[in-house]
Amino acid sequence: MTTAPTVRYERLGPVATVTMNRPEYRNAQNSAMTYALDDAFRRASADDDVKVVVLAGAGEHFSAGHDIGTPERDAHLPFPRRAGLWWDHTDKEGAEQRFARESEVYLGMCRRWRELPKPVIASVQGACVAGGLMLAWVCDVIVASEDAFFADPVVRMGIPGVEYFAHPWVMPPRLAKEFLFTGDRMGARRAYEIGMVNRLVPREELVSETRELAERMARMPRMGLALAKRAVNQAEDLQGLHAGLDAVFGLHHLAHAHNAETSADPLRGLDARAMKEA
Repeated sequence: MTTAPTVRYERLGPVATVTMNRPEYRNAQNSAMTYALDDAFRRASADDDVKVVVLAGAGEHFSAGHDIGTPERDAHLPFPRRAGLWWDHTDKEGAEQRFARESEVYLGMCRRWRELPKPVIASVQGACVAGGLMLAWVCDVIVASEDAFFADPVVRMGIPGVEYFAHPWVMPPRLAKEFLFTGDRMGARRAYEIGMVNRLVPREELVSETRELAERMARMPRMGLALAKRAVNQAEDLQGLHAGLDAVFGLHHLAHAHNAETSADPLRGLDARAMKEA
């Protein structure tokens, strides 16, 4: 087990940077990282000196998604419930176990972080896959390096998409279908062209460009930023995002249950290596 923190937090002036710190596993998100991210976002929200938050990933990749196979996978362990009122999953079985856990650590946490009342900028390099997409999508702005790529390959598992199913809101519906039906990587250039990414920069300029943008935002009044963010989020919800997330979350768990009945396990027998090879 590593002794390094799964998430690093640092503040420089009005900008707090939250960095996922499992580079040896491409910043795969186990439960420990999820709750450490929540601690960091809570800290940034409570600090009056912080005006803008940057979410980054250490190493070559932003995040390869949920942890489905590292030595530090901890889905079986209990953690305090923060994002909702579903009960502990660790002494439950079957669909009840998975639905309770994912309601908390996946859908629930992403909704919680989307509502952080300060602008959050995702600084994305390398892989931004599946659960990594969820983290980037709850951010208000995405700055990507030219070598970044985006993918949601879970249809290979017979699952309609990741738990925070924002696909038809972050890209046009036909592109969302192609993205899901093929499982192909979308390069940063294409993501920028369709409006999923705000800014595209050379890899060596990612940190400085993200920092410059964060400092520019930080010159705006805190209350104005919070209200502007809430206004846009409310508009998305009026366009069906909130209800859509609930609807597809149900389909997501129907797929898990179907896999459990017809194959080796709820993931259709696939792990991270098998997904990569596919």
